[in-house]
Amino acid sequence: MSEPQSTNIRALFATAQSLRKQLETWGSTSEVYQENLRSAINTFEECRRLADQISLFSPNETEDDISSGDLLYLSIDYYLGELISKNTQSERRLLLRGAQDAYERFLGRLDTYNLLSKPDRKLYERYLDNRDRFTLLPSIDASVRRDTKISRFKQETELKLKLEYLLESPSALQNDDPALRTLHLSQIQLHIHQTFHSLDLISQEFTILALAPPVSSLKVSTLSLDRRQRNDRNGSDTYSDRLDPPISRLLASGKAGPILSNDGKPLKPFTLLDNRHSLRDGVFRPDHSLPTMTIDEYLAEEKRRGGMIEGGGDQGGTQQEVNEDDMEAADRETAKAREWDDFTESNPKGSGNTLNRG
Repeated sequence: MSEPQSTNIRALFATAQSLRKQLETWGSTSEVYQENLRSAINTFEECRRLADQISLFSPNETEDDISSGDLLYLSIDYYLGELISKNTQSERRLLLRGAQDAYERFLGRLDTYNLLSKPDRKLYERYLDNRDRFTLLPSIDASVRRDTKISRFKQETELKLKLEYLLESPSALQNDDPALRTLHLSQIQLHIHQTFHSLDLISQEFTILALAPPVSSLKVSTLSLDRRQRNDRNGSDTYSDRLDPPISRLLASGKAGPILSNDGKPLKPFTLLDNRHSLRDGVFRPDHSLPTMTIDEYLAEEKRRGGMIEGGGDQGGTQQEVNEDDMEAADRETAKAREWDDFTESNPKGSGNTLNRG
C-alpha cells in the first residue's frame, strides 16, 4: 500500500471512529443521533470500498503479512454491523439483514487469516449452517446454558481488562510495534466475542418479527381516523363526552325539528304527557333512584314473605327448671349428671387429640 493511500484511509477511518464515538452523547431516539448515525455508516462504507479498491487485504496473505497499523482496518465490517443494527428509521428486517451481512464479512475475513480460535471457529460454522436461527445457547439444559453464559462473561471481562492495561500508555505504543500489534489483536478478539452475541440477538429479533402482523395492516390501522371522529362525520349516535350533541347530529337522527307538518301529520314519534307537572317532575328530580318504602314497611314486607325467622338467640338456649316435687324427673336429672361426670373422668380434656401430640 502506497503512502498517499495509507494516509487517505487512515484519515477516513479516524473520521468514522470520531463520528461513532460522538453517538454516545445523544439519545438513540433523537433526530440528531439518527443523522450522525447515517453519517458514520456512510463513512465506514467508504472506508470499506477504499480498502477493497486498494486491495488492503488478500486471501493469499497470512496474519504475519499484515502490518500492525493495518490490523485495525479488519474491524471495519464489525463497526458497520454495530451501527446498522442501531438504525431505526428504515424497514427493520432489511436493516437486520444488512447488519448480519456485515458481521458475516467480518468473521469470514478473520477466518481467512486464521484469526478465529478453535471455539470461535466452531461457532462460526454453526452460524453458517443456520444463519437466521443461530444461538449461543443451543442446549436446553439449564445448567449448561448457565455455565456457557458465565464462561462467555468471564472471557469478555478478561479481554476488556487486557485492553485497559494496554491502553494505559498510548504514547509508548507508537514506538513499540509488538505492543501495538498485541493491542489490535486483542481488540479483534473482543469484537469477535461481541459479534457472536450480536448475531444471537439478530436471530432472536428475526423470530419476533416473523410473529408480527404484516406491515400493510399496520399502515391501515395507523392511517385510519379515530372512531369517535368517524362517528361524528357519519352522524351515528354513539358515546360522546358532550352533554349537548351538535345540532347536525340531532337533525340527522330526527331528535330535533318540528313534530307535526303543516298538514298536521306527525313527522316523528312522540309521547303525550298528562300535564306540565309530569314533565316538570321528570326534569327536576335526583339522578339516583329514590326509596319506594320506609324501613318499617320493608321489614313488614319481608316478614310477610317469610324472609325473617323469629325466635332463637338466648331464648332458644334456656333450660326449663325441674319441678322439685316431681321425684321421677329429679331422679332422671341426677342420673344424667352422674353419667356426665363418669364420662368426663374417663375421657379427660384433650384425650381424643392424637394428631398433634409431640
